[in-house]
Amino acid sequence: MTASSVALLGNPNTGKTTLFNRLCGARAKTSNFPGTTTAMRTGRTVLDGRAIDVVDLPGLYSLQGGSPESAIVRDVLQNDPATRPGSVIALVDAANLVRNLVLVGELLTFDEPVVVALNMVDLAERTGAKLDVKALAQRLGVPVVPMVASKGIGVDALRSALVSRLSSPTPRQRPADLPAADATIEDFTAWADDVLRDVYPGGAPAAALDAQTERIDRALTHPVTGSLVFLAVMGALFWTLFALATVPMDLIEFTFAKLGTAISAVLPQGPIRDLLTDGVVGGIAGTVVFLPQICLLFFLISLLEDTGYLARAAFVNDRLFRRFGLPGQAFVPLLTSHACALPGIMSTRLIADRRDRLATILVAPFMSCSARLPVYVLLTGLLFADRGDLAGLAFAGCYMLGAAAAFFSAWLFGKTGLRGRPRSMVLELPTYKWPSLPNALYTARDQGLAFLQTAGTIIVAICVVMWWLSAYPKVPPTVEVVALRAQAVQTGVAPEAARQLEEQAAVLQGKAEGAGSFAGMFGRTIQPVFQPLGYDWQLTVGVLTSFLAREVFVSTMSVLVGGGSESEPDQYVRHRIRTMTRDDGSLVFTPATSASALIFFVLAMQCLPTLAVTRKETGHVKYALIQLSYMSGLAYVSALVVYQALRAAGVS
Repeated sequence: MTASSVALLGNPNTGKTTLFNRLCGARAKTSNFPGTTTAMRTGRTVLDGRAIDVVDLPGLYSLQGGSPESAIVRDVLQNDPATRPGSVIALVDAANLVRNLVLVGELLTFDEPVVVALNMVDLAERTGAKLDVKALAQRLGVPVVPMVASKGIGVDALRSALVSRLSSPTPRQRPADLPAADATIEDFTAWADDVLRDVYPGGAPAAALDAQTERIDRALTHPVTGSLVFLAVMGALFWTLFALATVPMDLIEFTFAKLGTAISAVLPQGPIRDLLTDGVVGGIAGTVVFLPQICLLFFLISLLEDTGYLARAAFVNDRLFRRFGLPGQAFVPLLTSHACALPGIMSTRLIADRRDRLATILVAPFMSCSARLPVYVLLTGLLFADRGDLAGLAFAGCYMLGAAAAFFSAWLFGKTGLRGRPRSMVLELPTYKWPSLPNALYTARDQGLAFLQTAGTIIVAICVVMWWLSAYPKVPPTVEVVALRAQAVQTGVAPEAARQLEEQAAVLQGKAEGAGSFAGMFGRTIQPVFQPLGYDWQLTVGVLTSFLAREVFVSTMSVLVGGGSESEPDQYVRHRIRTMTRDDGSLVFTPATSASALIFFVLAMQCLPTLAVTRKETGHVKYALIQLSYMSGLAYVSALVVYQALRAAGVS
């Protein structure tokens, strides 16, 4: 960072992300702080015609202590003068000044120019108390800008204040009564109390707002009603994913189908056309079709987080977590793991106790990440093709099963290799507020772009490789295929009958080519291991490739089925996979097989990067091996039990 950069600092739940999005909008990106695994967001805004970089520092309560967030922020503020930020925006919750002023006081002991953004003044005004903003600015010795970031109120005034601070070379004067830099938290808290008495001429804020919040919290944090509300909210969230994403998913499938048809019409028959239609277009379509549900999932989660509800959910779940040997602090890493296990495991650095941290790391991959989302949608859709309501319930059940497996595993680890009791959790409940729609849209956009970047790199590469493995070596037409094609061209054969004969020949030739391909030979070699689970060689290949990355399963199956019939380039991806057949002509995805595969994907450890991060964060490769062997073994046994039980019950 330099004089042309601004750092954004504040407590958690003060609207920091909302303000960042207001300042930077679409000019933002996410990366890691140098030398750390802690994520940061950087963006660019324009102030008085100048392009200014904005760095969103980690949310924290104090600059003291040994947490990674405190160390990162201190490093930024104490860095070489040539790389320090030109100014710091200290975002403050106007409805909770005492706690926020502690961090501001610590910040004022440094030399950086500071602008205090007094956010959520609308909530503070609901208490009936009048805050003297000018008095607050005088006590702090820095500009104070009242604002409501979620509504964009005060953002222009903040920009003007930043222009003044960045263009003024005058050194900032520290408040005379500010504690020394090495003072304790208690000293800064006493100073914040003293400031609060001066900035509220009519007395401290009334407790009306707190009383209203407490009444709501009594219901949302109650062991019974809070748990019921949590289950209802999560159920509604997953039902919404199916209800609202159907139309855009169908549109994406239709678009890719037409694209495949157009390529087939333009290019002559041959390997190039097959590569593009079956390998690239078919493979990408099998994954991109689920983009609407991924964006919608993160959009809804962002709305819930902005309201303040997720903190209440963490409080409710703390009781459950502790019963299974997990600390309450594990809620955030496990919730983050629903996006991706990588940042979830990295965020366990905030858990001080090593035993609690190891337990959270080992079970975090059980949380259903976004990479599993396309697989869940496909398999639940195969199980309940004509019952969207049941598909939605089964989809939510996948998330619940993953969470249940995590809790059971944590309890098991606590009784065996990780004995001990988790530490108590200390959690601040933020105020309730209306969610920020732009913030939710930015979050959905970021996650969608990250998914598309994966689809455009790893998935395309794997699809091309899988197409080549499934297309070569070329298998000459079988006797049955030659006979059917000869019948189709005989004189006197009706056009409809000739078309049916050609389709039969294409299906038989596709099966012969698939069985004789490299992928077919590899799948047939490994298939006996998965045969008790109901998998044929095609499904076995799909499962094995998914150990590289779960999301390529659908693409792999799409590529495998894409080479089976050149007469069906306009068939939708999910329909083509649903109608895949085994060598004996029976369906690959029977109800029993689909249920078995669904259970396997919920529980299996199918992500090499996650194993690498586990080894790095734990410091030992043995924990990564334990994670891989335990999760994969549990997935295999569970899928075996489900398949055999359904077969015994007459479900084939």
